[in-house]
Amino acid sequence: MVRCFVKGCVYIFLRIFFRVKVKGQENIEKGKPYILCANHSSNWDPVFLYAMTKRELYMMAKVELFKNAFIKWFGRKMNVFPVKRGKMDIESMKYSLKILKENNILAIFPEGTRNGLKKNGKAQNGTAYLAIRTGVQVVPVGISGEYKPFSKVTLNYGKPLDFSEYKSNKPEKEVLEKVSEDIMNNIIELQNNG
Repeated sequence: MVRCFVKGCVYIFLRIFFRVKVKGQENIEKGKPYILCANHSSNWDPVFLYAMTKRELYMMAKVELFKNAFIKWFGRKMNVFPVKRGKMDIESMKYSLKILKENNILAIFPEGTRNGLKKNGKAQNGTAYLAIRTGVQVVPVGISGEYKPFSKVTLNYGKPLDFSEYKSNKPEKEVLEKVSEDIMNNIIELQNNG
């Protein structure tokens, strides 16, 4: 109940203060699990993705945010859970697998940090690992805009990407990197065509 109310309030706020355009959300079917992956250039990205996606999301966020008591409480109410960056976080991976097994949507920012591609040069492999391990389709999302009041922000949802041909409990590094690159290339294309 709290979640629906907050999401509704945030949705209204964003619609009033930004010229939000949403494209391709019909690519997300009801009742199916998905891994939703978007680019990350601003702190606003998770807010827009959460509020504008019609289905309920579970979202990863860096563990450092949860040091703040309010963010920790609020995040839990909004289905946000912590992940340790820079290494395989077993607990967050187990929780992610549970989310997908229950036919929910898991939202991830594969860059791992804001403007991650500019900083690191490539996407993190966690998303690819989950997609290969579960066979769940990945929906890329390109977010574009300036995030200034009354400016235009576009969320461009792409067609689901199917990597089930690689399905494995222990995917090889080369496969992980290939799938990560494919996901990120699709996100960038959607962002550029927003």
